[in-house]
Amino acid sequence: MKFKLIAAGLLASASVIAVPVAAKPVVAAATDPLAGLNIDVPAKKFVLSNGLTLIVHEDRSAPLVAVNIWYHVGSKNEPKGRSGFAHLFEHLMYNGSEHFNDDFFKATQTLGASDQNGTTNPDRTNYYQTVPKEALDSILWLESDRMGHLLGAIDQAKLDEQRAVVKNEKRSGENSPYAKAQDLIIAATTPYDHPYDHSTIGSMEDLDAASLDDVKQWFRDYYGPSNAVLVLSGDVSAAEALAKVEKYFGEIAPGAPVSQPKSWVIQKTGTVREIAYVRAAQPVFIRVWNMSDYASADTDYLQFLAQTLAGSRTSPLVKRLVIDEQLATSAEAAVDNREIGGQFSIEVVAKPGVDLAVIEKIVDEELKKVLAAGPSVSEMAKVRTSNIAGLVRSYEGIAAKAALLAESETYLGGPDAWKLGWDRFRAAKPADLQGAAKRWLTDGDYVLHMVPFGQLSASAEGADRSKMPVPGAAVPAVFPAVERAELANGLKLVVARRTGVPIVNMSLLVNTGMAADWKGDTVGVGSLAAGLMDEGTRTRTGDQLSDQLGALGASVSSGGGGEASVVSLSAVKPTLARALDIYADVVLNPAYRVEDVERTKAGSLAGLAAAKQDGAKAAARLAPSLLYGADSPYGALQTEADIAAIDPAKLAAFHARWFKPNNATLVISGDTSLAEIRPLVEAAFGKWARGAVPERIVPLTPPGAKSVVYMIDKPGAPQSVISASVIAPRRVEGDNASRGAFVTAIGGSFTSRINMKLREEKGWAYGASAGIAGGRGSRTYTAQASVQADKTAESMTEIAGLVRSAVSDKKLTAAELADAKGNMTLGLSSAWSKTAGLAGAVIDQISYDLPDDYYATYPQAISAVTLDSANAAGAQILAGKPLTWMVVGDLSKIEAGVRALGLGEVRVIDAEGKRIR
Repeated sequence: MKFKLIAAGLLASASVIAVPVAAKPVVAAATDPLAGLNIDVPAKKFVLSNGLTLIVHEDRSAPLVAVNIWYHVGSKNEPKGRSGFAHLFEHLMYNGSEHFNDDFFKATQTLGASDQNGTTNPDRTNYYQTVPKEALDSILWLESDRMGHLLGAIDQAKLDEQRAVVKNEKRSGENSPYAKAQDLIIAATTPYDHPYDHSTIGSMEDLDAASLDDVKQWFRDYYGPSNAVLVLSGDVSAAEALAKVEKYFGEIAPGAPVSQPKSWVIQKTGTVREIAYVRAAQPVFIRVWNMSDYASADTDYLQFLAQTLAGSRTSPLVKRLVIDEQLATSAEAAVDNREIGGQFSIEVVAKPGVDLAVIEKIVDEELKKVLAAGPSVSEMAKVRTSNIAGLVRSYEGIAAKAALLAESETYLGGPDAWKLGWDRFRAAKPADLQGAAKRWLTDGDYVLHMVPFGQLSASAEGADRSKMPVPGAAVPAVFPAVERAELANGLKLVVARRTGVPIVNMSLLVNTGMAADWKGDTVGVGSLAAGLMDEGTRTRTGDQLSDQLGALGASVSSGGGGEASVVSLSAVKPTLARALDIYADVVLNPAYRVEDVERTKAGSLAGLAAAKQDGAKAAARLAPSLLYGADSPYGALQTEADIAAIDPAKLAAFHARWFKPNNATLVISGDTSLAEIRPLVEAAFGKWARGAVPERIVPLTPPGAKSVVYMIDKPGAPQSVISASVIAPRRVEGDNASRGAFVTAIGGSFTSRINMKLREEKGWAYGASAGIAGGRGSRTYTAQASVQADKTAESMTEIAGLVRSAVSDKKLTAAELADAKGNMTLGLSSAWSKTAGLAGAVIDQISYDLPDDYYATYPQAISAVTLDSANAAGAQILAGKPLTWMVVGDLSKIEAGVRALGLGEVRVIDAEGKRIR
């Protein structure tokens, strides 16, 4: 299996697949702590007479089935003048078929579908969702209807609607200051006549040129069963799956034969250099090489190499650029693992003012070391162990296994073909990685400097198509029994058991004190104190933590610092005891070394500068201060001066003030029980001394007195970021299930009023939503969207009308309530099928002082919601409250139109919230 690196940078791949573990152990290093931990994904393969490939993986751990369909067509199959066509068609597949001529999500939300979406990349288009087992017939009927019966439902109106949605998705991507990187890389590294010579999103001109006839021909050419792989993973047997798939898909004609190139590697020589000027605070260095195809052994080795170069704190690029010399806020290496030829990239986001020539010199030096000697054995061992543990975590759910099987079949020709790549990964030596690097990373590179400028401102009888099968009776979601205990020092233990995968997760929830601290402390102290806990202890440096945890296949993370802080551990059971010792050290003994504090502060300053240049981030940063005001801790706005004033003593004082066992709960989820885990926790935390903590404060803020429209100028922005907010009630007030039903129907789901209006009906936004967020006190209800600039005023009019009418003349209907309740209820089994979902629910319950049986009885609470109670909850949130607007965009184009709306007093502000006019 070809695994993909999980990257968060500009060049991150759209599809991320974890490294799988083979059924047969391979010879591994004697020091490998997980050498005996092996996981297989057994599957049975069938090929129907019409060519459809069916793969079935039986997993009875939860009453769910993951349905994953891969069509072997992507942007590389697009003819000239039709770039973006594969992605446009992916959207059209969600707009209805001949026997269900309505939005696909309207059907799937009634089935309780989760983990659902569709994606397109250069090589394939996939559609996936996880459904309760009783809804399997329903989803197969839907998927087969759009595979075999789509053409009669596609018309010009649907094409125009989805074309507008895709164009807004493209604008949304272009709103990033670094968006041009992808097009520049393609132009420099790929010849015009190559299948990868254009982006998957395509050009505006080509999208406009797509005709209805083009759409229908694309379907005929590529969307037949003979060009598709269907995977069913979950609570279904192979025999049962085959019978159902024959029934629903067997009648569909095979479709046209499709020819697929297997390798078309682009060999380059020499170096191409380019400088691009961007409106951003941080310069970015990117270096790219073309490399081997998906099936090549070199691709496996180069992916391994990328992780050894920049996969952890102690890997060479991160260690030198981010940790030691502190020239950058991030350094990443990644492989874009494409079917007929991939790319290897290094990306470094430098701190403001850093010369990219210095960054390039260091990257070149570190790469030359690898070319000369190969990566270190210890770094390879850590990467290997971390990937095994990551695989175990990801395969806790059935969806990841379905994606693995589909990808393996589509690109390699068999559901178990991934094992060859895994064998290479387990047996790889430094010389293997060094050799691949010499073959691909010594010539033919493209170097891009992105520099800030300007002001930084047919075999079966077939299925009945007259109606979709009605799902069987839903299996009620059951929250597992939770065990509770309290240690002598006051530390509470909550254990939610989930067997089947040898993973144990721990999250220490500490009640911390933004509300209590904010007047007597520098803004941001809590956040930095919590975030730095995993950067080193009094006896372990950050490098040592990274190495020791990585060697155990464990990870520790920390964050929060507001009204709560969380320190988390994820461990593989064979190394749990050793990982728990390190975890306890992180919790009890954070070092807050000067060098770590100063490095993190510098990163925070760079992030603050970057946020001011990004429309969505600028709005998110300022909105709380404008809504809650300076007299509320929720309105505190961190500035450069606040960051500069933070020192190790303030961070240590924060930790000493709040981190007491009698002020904390350890939430444990996974393959363990209270009886088994308690002795380990006692050994790790039993000597932690209890102590007094400050009184908890719950901030309450009254709604604003009048509507105000705040505007921030972002010259040249192709989209405007819009939000409309009100102060909402505390969560503990009223009926939260009723409130959730109202929120879901108005803006909390794909088929909500707001998204259907701005995305599906108007085509002005890629997505729009509304929901409640916040802390223990007053909360915020916000409707938001990024819309094309020339529809800013019109979008605000629609948002205002939707929000106001929801509590006046167009209250929730019975049909909307039923859909919302189904949406809230049917996904619970999926959410609770993973340890992270269980832990999240328990943490939520504790954080908001909810009853111990809150989630155990949550399905019943949802069922009891009535139309009157849901509408009353909506009125409690919105009725009579003026809206506070935030609009970020090109004011030269949008300001006059916004002012003409008369939605409230218009105030133009800068990135610090100060009024300009």
